[in-house]
Amino acid sequence: MTYSAQHLSQEPQRSAIDTQPGLTVLEFGTPWCPHCLGAQGLIEQALAPRADIAHLKVEDGPGRPLGRSYRIKLWPTLVVLRDGQEVARVVRPTDAASINTALAALQTP
Repeated sequence: MTYSAQHLSQEPQRSAIDTQPGLTVLEFGTPWCPHCLGAQGLIEQALAPRADIAHLKVEDGPGRPLGRSYRIKLWPTLVVLRDGQEVARVVRPTDAASINTALAALQTP
């Protein structure tokens, strides 16, 4: 799986994320957020060559349990996971280098 342009219709349970095997990028944001919209090209560019990474786009907001469990404060926030464990995070990326740096954390076990 690579870049996903659409937000999930229903956010996954934290327990499902914690036990998900492999490499995952959780993207928290909203479809109307200007920062989120501005970062989409950068996110897509960084994930395009990485078919080994699952990209889950989660709509966030007040009272959304998954975002609160990750203490999301600003959108977009990318949480990079290996086997359900956070290895890196990027908040409001403004360049591809910051996303690629976070993805590089997946290379070291």
